[in-house]
Amino acid sequence: MINLISDTVTKPTKAMLEAMMAAEVGDDVFGEDPTVNALEEKVASLFGKEAALFCSSGTMANQIAIKLNTQPLEEIICDRTSHIYYYETAAYAMISQTVMSPIPTLTGKLSPSDITDNIKPLVDWLPHTSMVGIENSCNRAGGIYYTLDEMATLSKTARANGLKIHLDGARIFNVLVETGDKPDQLGQYFDTISTCLSKGLGAPVGSLLISSKANITKARRIRKALGGGMRQVGLLAAAGNYALDHHVQRLKEDNDKAKEIGAFLETLTYVKEIKPVQTNIVIFTIDEAHTGQQFLDHLKQNGVLATAFGKNMIRFVFHLDVPLDAIDDIKKALTTFT
Repeated sequence: MINLISDTVTKPTKAMLEAMMAAEVGDDVFGEDPTVNALEEKVASLFGKEAALFCSSGTMANQIAIKLNTQPLEEIICDRTSHIYYYETAAYAMISQTVMSPIPTLTGKLSPSDITDNIKPLVDWLPHTSMVGIENSCNRAGGIYYTLDEMATLSKTARANGLKIHLDGARIFNVLVETGDKPDQLGQYFDTISTCLSKGLGAPVGSLLISSKANITKARRIRKALGGGMRQVGLLAAAGNYALDHHVQRLKEDNDKAKEIGAFLETLTYVKEIKPVQTNIVIFTIDEAHTGQQFLDHLKQNGVLATAFGKNMIRFVFHLDVPLDAIDDIKKALTTFT
């Protein structure tokens, strides 16, 4: 089966497994796992920050960032389709006692006016706006991305208004291989950054929270309180180190596969709309003569797995376990749907 459900379905390569089995480990709760320490130092350096923290998931990394950047009864500005609002079980309300101000946008990307127009007045009966969260690439918007200049402008706007700014960079490396920018060019624009190892990079588990030394010192205690303190986790960190050394540049292949299928979908009469394809995600809507489930069932019968993303809306995600020779099979499955 060709699995396009998500880039989280990737499995470790043989070489990655070998790196994991060879990892030197220690107790990470005591800060004594050398492989974890090496990963955290590597990622902090990549993004031009002082420190990083290995977390079990992107949700954990994002929620720790929210806890660092806010106080109870405060509010976070984000796009209404952003992961921290849409997919993290309202954990911000439970963990940080904050609320979201989800902004409807046409593209999934915030503009400077989306920030300034939605900052609450400092009165007793409203939550105080304290943080901006952006996602890059934007999952539910079809994997489109903010440019470096756009991120810089949003950062300047947030900071001019006394707001912290967080980057959910779960798929930021898919963006960087498109733009040619370096991670350390964007680090300066954010108070906190999260990035995922278990999506296109192909590691089995893990995300990193990246920030200042002071923030990461606090973040370690929050992670422990959330049950995220792990012991000989260097086995997993080794997969992240391997992914960063060997799998970053090949993400361009995934983006290119997605663009090829996006262009092919434009030739099919039953496809009504396709969101712009910029990275490894393709989101499209089929006409009302069919149901999304009929379409997914047809794909499955023809060896392709995908997922619904709304009424008659479908998402494909390309990753390292989708070989180049699978593209023709995907096209054949799409062509034979009637």
